[in-house]
Amino acid sequence: MTDDSLMMDALDARVTRRNDRREFFKAMTGGAKLVGGLGLGAASVGAQAQTTALTDADILNFALNLEYLEAQFYSYAAFGTGLASSLLTGTGQQGAVTGGRQVTFKDSVVQQYAREIANDEIAHVTFLRQALGAAAVSQPAIDIGTDPAGAFSSAARAAGLIGAGQSFDPYASDENFLLGAYIFEDVGVTAYKGASPLITNATFLEAAAGILAVEAYHAAIVRTVLYAKGIETPSLIDATEAISNARDSLDGSSDLDQGVRMIGAASNIVPLDANGIAYSRSAGQVLNIVYLNKAAVGSGGFYPAGVNGTIKTSAAN
Repeated sequence: MTDDSLMMDALDARVTRRNDRREFFKAMTGGAKLVGGLGLGAASVGAQAQTTALTDADILNFALNLEYLEAQFYSYAAFGTGLASSLLTGTGQQGAVTGGRQVTFKDSVVQQYAREIANDEIAHVTFLRQALGAAAVSQPAIDIGTDPAGAFSSAARAAGLIGAGQSFDPYASDENFLLGAYIFEDVGVTAYKGASPLITNATFLEAAAGILAVEAYHAAIVRTVLYAKGIETPSLIDATEAISNARDSLDGSSDLDQGVRMIGAASNIVPLDANGIAYSRSAGQVLNIVYLNKAAVGSGGFYPAGVNGTIKTSAAN
């Protein structure tokens, strides 16, 4: 098959997938146009939002919980240390971090990316805590270790990357680090996009949009490097599809998540919906993924004791 044929197959597959999604969206909205993206209204945040009026502080605190997780992972991977103790206090039960260590990078480019992203995520934690003031939640208990029963290993097992009793170590190599980052980054982008329409304060909305843009840059960096390295090691690209499928299995019946490759050699750096727009997840769906549970639960996975704040229950799928 010629390169042109491969490219046409890839483009046809992408068009087909987007058309399928368009039909899905029409079915969900009764054919009405999507206004302001997916995740409109309080009901999109999670089960508890349907009976409780959420404030901007509730939404920003939910984001802060996610930023604690990302900042700790990247900080340990890049620098070998976690967040300063002054960045961990707040309302709710403060928890410790399980696991985390510095990666011995062999690729200097990946190392520089890790350091840059780590500093960005630490800045996000600092900014959100300052914006929330006394209302900021404390860091909950976080699991970023390598134990066979831990969150990373459970996520890798759900994706079929490892077998029963085996462990996945995101600090063992450049490639493992990238796969660990891949688990988080796409979820963060979809979380901010889903939450943005719920923010009423214009200043907070602008800030959330700015953080969303940064998270999207991070996700694109991780996806691009995984694709580039996967050209020489195809199993690395296959792993992104496996992780994508695992996330899809957790967050509901829709097939929105995407790996970094389409049919043939075509890259898929930017996961899009049928209209060329980044897709959204509700907070409940985000918690399904980070709790590693399809049911409506209040803890699990990367947050062994749950997150802090008003929004804390995953969706029932």
